[in-house]
Amino acid sequence: MTITEGPPTVDTPWPVSVLSQKIRGWIERLGTAWVEGEITQWGGSGGNIYGKLKDLEVDATISFTIWSSVRTKLPKDLKQGDRVVALVKPNYWVKGGTLTMQVLEMRHVGLGDLLEKLELLRQKLRAEGLFEHKKPLPFLPNCIGLVTAKDSDAEKDVIRNAQLRWPAVKFRTAHAAVQGARAVSEVSQGIRELDADPEVDVIIVARGGGDFQNLLVFSDEALVRTAAACVTPLVSAIGHENDRPLLDEVADLRASTPTDAAKRVVPDVAEELSRVQQARAGMRLRITQRLGYEGDRLESLRTRPVLANPLSLVDAHADELSRYVSRSNELMERAIEKAHSGVTELTGQLRALSPQRTLQRGYAIAQLPDGTAVRSTADAPDGTELLLTVADGKISTTVSGQPADH
Repeated sequence: MTITEGPPTVDTPWPVSVLSQKIRGWIERLGTAWVEGEITQWGGSGGNIYGKLKDLEVDATISFTIWSSVRTKLPKDLKQGDRVVALVKPNYWVKGGTLTMQVLEMRHVGLGDLLEKLELLRQKLRAEGLFEHKKPLPFLPNCIGLVTAKDSDAEKDVIRNAQLRWPAVKFRTAHAAVQGARAVSEVSQGIRELDADPEVDVIIVARGGGDFQNLLVFSDEALVRTAAACVTPLVSAIGHENDRPLLDEVADLRASTPTDAAKRVVPDVAEELSRVQQARAGMRLRITQRLGYEGDRLESLRTRPVLANPLSLVDAHADELSRYVSRSNELMERAIEKAHSGVTELTGQLRALSPQRTLQRGYAIAQLPDGTAVRSTADAPDGTELLLTVADGKISTTVSGQPADH
């Protein structure tokens, strides 16, 4: 079939490729355009993003592609459901016959600059350490400070749920605007007033949620720094789970709702009484068991002989001591008797060998005047005076006529 340059007819139709190329050429001549819509589909593959953008009012949708090289330049918090503006370039894929929009830029509608500033402030405050130090909440606050709008549902929820859990709890409320031009100054002033009150044990800043823009006052730097300087433990209860104002980051505790704040600040009286009862029952059981054990132990000690009859131990030792004394006396008498016999025997021997016994047998001891004993005739020549000692006395004599030697 011949291809002509003129308009296609039934006799001279264009091939699909020609039509596709012409469509591609027409689309490429459109250039780039800024469009606004809601992201209804957002999925990644191979580092690229494929999604769909829906018109905000009528039923119209376009597909878009974000290449990985472009994705790194876009805000990291883009997601399905966000309202955005995007700089797109139409791209017709000839092979598949599909039209898609290549995204060159994308940002949140009206909030791009604000979100960027908010993120920079978050990083600045984090670097200063304002998000790190968390004060512990009191176990049972006597008085709770509350910063919230007057007659608001948030105020009613906090007070009602706190008093249901602990009826004796007291409140000191500082009413303040929680949105609008006066919100930052009034909430900050409320925090300062309650922090200066010595009776306030914990402060709750409460608001019943709201859209992102209404919660921006709770990311104001002045308010956040006031909360960070608060000496009293502070609880932030100004949004739901998807909202993260900077006050949530600097508070000592973040509660998802005012009701959640009341439950986390005030203990449940019924639960605490139950714990007390359990603790008392446990202590009573342990004391009873210990008393029973010690009673049995004491009874066991009392049944021992030494305690049942304390004198038995003394008596036993007294009998033993008496036996030792008796035995000692017996041994002593035997020793004395034996010693006496020995003395008698030695006395007899001594007497048998004594000079007196010799004298009694008729012998005499001759002594010179100087007391020297005469042992030889030569010691006593004639005329020598002698002193004779006999058994019953002494005799003086003179040697005369000494016999001749034999």
